[in-house]
Amino acid sequence: MTHEVPLPPRTGLPTSEERLRAALLYAQSDAAAPPTAHPAAPHRAMITGLAALALRCFSSAPSLLDLERIDVLVPDLGEPTGPGARAPLPAACSYTSAHLVRTRILPEPELITGLPVAPVPRALADAVAQLADGDEVRRLLVEAVRGGHCEPHPVVRELTRARLLGLPHVADAVDSLLAEGRALTEGRLYEMVFGHGLPDPCWNVELRVPGGPHLGAVDAYWPDQAVAVEIDARTPRAGAEAAWDAYTHKREALEQLGITVVHVTPEKLRDSLAQQAAVVRTALMAADEQDPAEYVAVLPR
Repeated sequence: MTHEVPLPPRTGLPTSEERLRAALLYAQSDAAAPPTAHPAAPHRAMITGLAALALRCFSSAPSLLDLERIDVLVPDLGEPTGPGARAPLPAACSYTSAHLVRTRILPEPELITGLPVAPVPRALADAVAQLADGDEVRRLLVEAVRGGHCEPHPVVRELTRARLLGLPHVADAVDSLLAEGRALTEGRLYEMVFGHGLPDPCWNVELRVPGGPHLGAVDAYWPDQAVAVEIDARTPRAGAEAAWDAYTHKREALEQLGITVVHVTPEKLRDSLAQQAAVVRTALMAADEQDPAEYVAVLPR
């Protein structure tokens, strides 16, 4: 729902901050709240969509001055009836256009320059919902990960919740998002090994029982200690349950052969690299006290 509110004329155009504050003030006003809303219900609002990404200095998002409207995320307390009412806005603005995005799952806002702003994954989903250009969507998603704003998993979760993954241009962009996230995570794994003095493993290899079946791929493997590291980069997409079953089966098969599997996630490698290095080092040291593992062939992936 978009409302454009004319205000008394003033000299010059409104600043970006004035437009943002005006849109928030409208969204938080009684006039913007649905008439069915309970009077005691909290009416929180936060900037979302392209405006939220612009506030975070996304180079692939339009500047705040170039945006024709400001998306504001508000609680979905019921649909309004009749013509949209108009709330008074700061006289500093000559006009503003506020687009209310209603949701039943309201995230915790983050403060940027004193303004409540939706988290990056939610802001991305609200922005993507308005975009039909696949290249534009891809640039936004890739920058979110490459710029360190968030991990791919929360973005895919929000896009799934918004039922956007069925759109071909969004699905293609998500593939690029996951590839970017995978590359960054593998870089952190290399940093963990070399930066914390771990022995050099075999990287990105397939394990196989000689003369038997393939056991699957691992991201790092120490043959002498029979220790493997695998990055869990599963995302909440279609087929996620089957992927989890396959992962569990592979891990059980490796452990039955005496191979220790250390499971790491992109979040753990990002937030606690030293701790993850300690876990791997402990597994390598413990190998000397365990029964020798079955021999497996190590093949390049």
